[in-house]
Amino acid sequence: MTSEDRISTLLQLARHLNSAEDEFLTALMKRTEFNNNWLTVANQQRALQAVTETFLDEEKLCAWLAAYPDIAPAFPPRKTVGLVLAGNIPLVGLHDVFSVYLAGHRAQIKLSSKDPYVLPYLLRLLSEYDDRAADYFAVVEHLANFDAIIATGSNNSARYFESYFGKYPHVIRRNRNAVAVLTGEETSEELDRLGDDVFAYFGLGCRNVSKIYVPRGYDFTPLLERFHEWKGYQNHVKWKNNFDYNFALLTLNKEPFYHNGAIIIRESDQLASHIAGLYFAYYDDVAAVTQELSDRNGEIQLVVARPGLLELPTFDFGRAQQPELSDYADGVDTMAFLSTGL
Repeated sequence: MTSEDRISTLLQLARHLNSAEDEFLTALMKRTEFNNNWLTVANQQRALQAVTETFLDEEKLCAWLAAYPDIAPAFPPRKTVGLVLAGNIPLVGLHDVFSVYLAGHRAQIKLSSKDPYVLPYLLRLLSEYDDRAADYFAVVEHLANFDAIIATGSNNSARYFESYFGKYPHVIRRNRNAVAVLTGEETSEELDRLGDDVFAYFGLGCRNVSKIYVPRGYDFTPLLERFHEWKGYQNHVKWKNNFDYNFALLTLNKEPFYHNGAIIIRESDQLASHIAGLYFAYYDDVAAVTQELSDRNGEIQLVVARPGLLELPTFDFGRAQQPELSDYADGVDTMAFLSTGL
């Protein structure tokens, strides 16, 4: 099965996802939401749209793969790569699954119990387009007889992964979060787009902004007004429970905070905020915040800021949850690992 064959099956999948509604897929998404209320049908649809617009776009896909000339035709698959998938946001492991496939390896997949239904169906569709594709995927309860590992989890689970999988070629991902640096001169449109960086997928992704850095004396009023557009999250039971719990706790402890009914914003040295919350820190000059972000690079997935503000790689407002194919998690080039590192 050549690289062109594998690309062809993915593009057929894209055409299917972009065509008339797939009632079986819709049923699986509803089942997923019933199993895990955080993975709403709307968020699953958003994730699938992102897949078709980026990963399954022929021009982008071919341009991305051109950077990896060591990828070779492979049938049967060359190696078996074990994948431990996360389930914090819908289909979060799909980039790894398709990367393994495009690199000519077999993906042995341990699904997250939080998101176990849609991905196997997508893989079944691939095998319908080309029956050889079935040899490239295996969904398993327990990983065994693999040559390499890509595992994603919390800091605690990463320590387990390191101990158990450390003797194999591996990529092990830990907790990371996105941050944003504001100047106080942001337009309403920029703050709206920042809202998507904060609230998309209920803020549960490693690419979601969980902390903002603001200049000392920053006026939070415009930000709170724009973030009020997300007040509909109060209709989501789990979000509201987290909001109410933290609101009550902070009130009882007489800790200062801002809120607008949609989110709680408070000062903290930490990067990873609680659900329905956003942390902030003041800065006195851009150089100082640049240095802090550099020092904490291992904890940060990405930085959102106006282009040119920082002497660091940054994403523009609204782009945090719209990664391109080469925007690798934790900055580790997964495709390079799969094409030359095994």
